[in-house]
Amino acid sequence: MQAVLMRTFGEADVLRAESVADPEARAGWATVRLKAAALNWHDVLVRQGRYGSPLPHVIGADGAGVRVDTGEEVVVLPSLWWGDDESAPGPDFEILGDHRWGTYAELVRVPVDCLAPRPAGLSWDEAAALPLVGVTTYRGLFSRGRLRRGESLLVLGAGGGVATMAVSLASGVGARVVVTSSSPEKIAQAKGLGAAGGVLYTEDDWPDQARALSPGGAGFDLVLDSVGTWRDSLRCLRHGGRLVVLGASRSDSVVLEPRPFYFGQYELIGTTMGSPRDFAGLLALMDGNDIVPPPISATYPLDAAADAHRFLEAGAGFGKVVLTQP
Repeated sequence: MQAVLMRTFGEADVLRAESVADPEARAGWATVRLKAAALNWHDVLVRQGRYGSPLPHVIGADGAGVRVDTGEEVVVLPSLWWGDDESAPGPDFEILGDHRWGTYAELVRVPVDCLAPRPAGLSWDEAAALPLVGVTTYRGLFSRGRLRRGESLLVLGAGGGVATMAVSLASGVGARVVVTSSSPEKIAQAKGLGAAGGVLYTEDDWPDQARALSPGGAGFDLVLDSVGTWRDSLRCLRHGGRLVVLGASRSDSVVLEPRPFYFGQYELIGTTMGSPRDFAGLLALMDGNDIVPPPISATYPLDAAADAHRFLEAGAGFGKVVLTQP
């Protein structure tokens, strides 16, 4: 099979298409002939060596294709061996593409319980773009964040995969959604997914501007923070609100004042990825509501994975970047 093989860690040019052996059959596992594989920022971190992946290595967590043994059209859940405790992943948990070869290939082998039918109405590109950001966002908003119809939500960073998914899911179930972005164009695109409005986080007073867009200016019920700006996020919450944290793309450390935090009765909730049960909840939610499919920012052929990574890292796109198969 053809695969994008990484023989060393580094910049995007370490990703090169090569011919490698097909995955071998294994009890309890299935091989999927991929139609598309979506990129995630997590892939960039794996490429940089942040997760100590074995070399040579094929990265990639997201994919959709045809199950070789049955002919079923499936999507791949990249959350492996979550465990029996829904509150947090168990000690054997890993993400597909971290230590086992992932989806930047014509074929991928995964545990059978990590496959689900391709959702009706989604193209191959949209289906491939769904699993990681979908299950991560569903868990953050609903399993952990307890978002309900009629509540208000602030989503930080309008253009990324999690952010665009959050706008689609939350607005689809009847929440009022506001976004932040560095670009008026991305705010306009977020409105196309169901957001009520947005503010530019490049302006110093953006938390005040965002709060002014919350119901009655009292603050949001929930803030979804994938960037790590907790202090500013807390300023956007109503008293008793919930801050859900699932990333740290702009900050590796945070200093919080304890008294305003506990007097505000805030909740700080950490989350990442999601379980098979979360994924089933996501698919059921999409089936029962008018949810906008994941927006696709750009597509590249498999052998142009390095170019796809450069596009992703430039941050100019809105939505997901996808590798397609002929």
